[in-house]
Amino acid sequence: MGCTEPAASALAGAKASELLGVPTLALEVVTSRDMVKNAMGVGLPNCSLKGIQAAVALGACGGDTEAGLSILSCLDEQQVRCASSMPVSLTLDEEIPPLYIKVKAIGDGSSAVAIISGEHDRFSYLERDGEVLLDLPVDACGSTLNKDDEQFIGTVSLAEILAWVETAPEEALELARWAKETNMAIADHGMAHPYGLSVGKVAGQGIGNIESLGQAFSWASAMAAAASDARMAGCPLAVVINSGSGNQGITLTVPLAVVGSFLGVDDDALHRSMLVSQLVGLSLTARKNRLSALCGAFTAAIGTACGYVHLLGGGTEEMDRAFNTMVGNLTGIICDGAKGTCALKIHSCADAAALAAKLAMHGLAPSSESGIVGRTSSESRDFLERISREGMEEVDKTILAIMMGKHA
Repeated sequence: MGCTEPAASALAGAKASELLGVPTLALEVVTSRDMVKNAMGVGLPNCSLKGIQAAVALGACGGDTEAGLSILSCLDEQQVRCASSMPVSLTLDEEIPPLYIKVKAIGDGSSAVAIISGEHDRFSYLERDGEVLLDLPVDACGSTLNKDDEQFIGTVSLAEILAWVETAPEEALELARWAKETNMAIADHGMAHPYGLSVGKVAGQGIGNIESLGQAFSWASAMAAAASDARMAGCPLAVVINSGSGNQGITLTVPLAVVGSFLGVDDDALHRSMLVSQLVGLSLTARKNRLSALCGAFTAAIGTACGYVHLLGGGTEEMDRAFNTMVGNLTGIICDGAKGTCALKIHSCADAAALAAKLAMHGLAPSSESGIVGRTSSESRDFLERISREGMEEVDKTILAIMMGKHA
């Protein structure tokens, strides 16, 4: 519910306050530049507050930790007033992983600490009045994914993904269905109401009745943007995420749902195509930092392109072409935080995914002589990892310096 980084921040604030056991008088936050960047400009659900400090305070002022990442789905006026007046200090630490937030709640003669790291809802450290209650590795995976699984998903090939999808268990197909229905609901809502820049509403004007595949692709991009318009503005509708990101979850589901509906494919075929896109998205995130300067909408849209190919009846060769076309097209789109312009990037990336799929189905893709494009999708994925980890570290610092400078 709401953008993922603010939700995680609120969850950490709520846990620290819960452990404190007495009224919270002040909060101290230590976090990474990427967490700050992804909370600075995004709307929080059910209120007009913004920023990581506000999110932490909202959690500490009455958030229910049992709600998990939906902790901001239900706020009352007293909670918002409390958060608005709560003293919250903020310190950036360059020596911690990108996905990390430490909250210290201070009360009358007492204090408590809660740290979330590695995953958005994974508590790695808990302390009350100096007594350590939980102490796990900072950057380890959460309980839902062990280290071997993470290494596997980061190296899995398109052929292996496709082979698994063809015999995917019913529970996986049900998860795809749930993601489709949940994310299409916020897309429909975003199309019906003005949010942020209204990228989806404006982009969708004039399309009317969809009579061609080209129109379906255009409407798919507009619908995905509309969902992001609503989410980034604080719309209190849930999103099924991918790789810890709501915008990636939207990018990997909404376009396929729209195009699949136009093509008239049955639910089973559509949901298997969605599994292709979801798994490609996961495999790319496993190779880069969970939060980085490389836009997640772009890497997710590579999965969208592969899902489109699957919908259109293509196989591994066509997916490989679409993957490489995306790498040759949009690599380098920066992440400058979660905010209204994410909808612009999602629209551009979904459009690029459609073009990549169409080119692939015509047997076309850039060769390995083209810049950072590899001979195969696996090699291109290796190059993307290098760009994300080696090439964009300083870019990330510069982006946040610019953003923080505007608020100085």
